[in-house]
Amino acid sequence: MAKHVSETPATQLLKANKVAFTEHPYEYLEHGGAQHSAEVLGFDPFMVVKTLIMQDQDAKPLVVLMHGNRKVSTKNLARQIGAKSVEPCTPEVANRNSGYLVGGTSPFGTRKTMPVFIEETILELPKILINGGRRGYLVGLDPQVCVQLLGAKKVQCALAD
Repeated sequence: MAKHVSETPATQLLKANKVAFTEHPYEYLEHGGAQHSAEVLGFDPFMVVKTLIMQDQDAKPLVVLMHGNRKVSTKNLARQIGAKSVEPCTPEVANRNSGYLVGGTSPFGTRKTMPVFIEETILELPKILINGGRRGYLVGLDPQVCVQLLGAKKVQCALAD
C-alpha cells in the first residue's frame, strides 16, 4: 500500500475537475529528474513528462511539457510560439512563477497562469506520468487532460538526448 500523499494544488485542481489519476510516490533524488523517477517506478522515461518553466525574451514565463528522456530545442520552440528567444528560468524565478519547488513542479495548479506548450508526441501516448506538485510524487493520467485543463498548445521542439 503506497503511503498517502497529502493534497497539493495540482491534485486539488485535478479532483475539482473530476480527472481520473493514479498516484505514484517515490524516493526523490536531487537532480535525479524524470530518468530517476521512471527507473524507480518502472516506467519508460518517454512516458514520464517533465514540467519545465521557461521564459521568453521579455522574461514572460511559460510552461513546457517534455518527454523525460528528451531535451527542449529552445530555438525551435521560440520560432513556433513567435518569441525571439526562450530560455529556462533560474530555479528561484521558476519557483516564484509556479509556486512549486524545482523538482516538484506540476503544470496543474500553478501560482501564475502561464501559457503551456506540450511536445505533440506526448499527446499520442495513452497515459503519462507527470509531477503531482511535490518532489517524489508523480500522477498518472491521460495526456489530453493537459489540453483540456491547461489549454496546452502542441509544439515540436524535442531533441533526442
